[in-house]
Amino acid sequence: MPDTDPSDAPVPDIGQAEIDDAEADEPRYREKPVSFARRSGRMSDGQERAWNALGSFYSVPIERDQALLSVKPGSEVDPAALFGRSAPLIVEIGSGQGHAIVAAAEAAPEKDFLAVEVFRAGLARTMLDADRAGVRNLRLVEANAPEVLEHLLPAASVDELWIFFSDPWHKTRHTKRRLISPDFTPLAARALTHGGVLRLATDWEDYARQMREVMTDAADFAPAFDGAWAPRFDGRVMTAFERKGIAKGREIRDLAYVRRGR
Repeated sequence: MPDTDPSDAPVPDIGQAEIDDAEADEPRYREKPVSFARRSGRMSDGQERAWNALGSFYSVPIERDQALLSVKPGSEVDPAALFGRSAPLIVEIGSGQGHAIVAAAEAAPEKDFLAVEVFRAGLARTMLDADRAGVRNLRLVEANAPEVLEHLLPAASVDELWIFFSDPWHKTRHTKRRLISPDFTPLAARALTHGGVLRLATDWEDYARQMREVMTDAADFAPAFDGAWAPRFDGRVMTAFERKGIAKGREIRDLAYVRRGR
């Protein structure tokens, strides 16, 4: 689908002032900073219609804790109940506008897919594209990803976990917000089944090296590649975001890790 689809309202850029405001307003009942900053962009009319018409099918109802995008402890869901069958489950964290996961779900109807995203406009676009493609093996979660892994998904329920181009938070004062950190790996390990795969990709070299260092120290994971970097994951379609990074001269770096035995 062309990137100029009228229902595809762009996600606004984050300015320094907005990041500072987000940090100042960080809820005191969260012990750690989240990996996203709140944005004020509104959904387009097409996205509003998609959300209202398709949300009852695609969106997973979430029991919240105190924060808006939190997941209440003890509110675990049953993937087989969500999808009406038992099938391999692939979860993408930070699915954006859904280009990668919709294409993957359409190409693999025998598998189930779960998109985790905090920006409703992106989820609405994902619903719209999935519906147009006749994709029924996809569900969407609007929530903070670490809480999804810790509270929403059952242990050892995920066959693959994808994290493509998560925010690099490239300024030194903001690197504490990066998703891939020593605190994150136990949550990923909890959700993944034995032999499950964690796939990572970024166009930011410093973040790629940090990811690799974090994963090297993660006792629950083993590298699924030889050499410095993993080959490009064939299941990741080329998105406008990735093309933009390449156009700016950034090298795309992939990593892949297998969940060790329990």
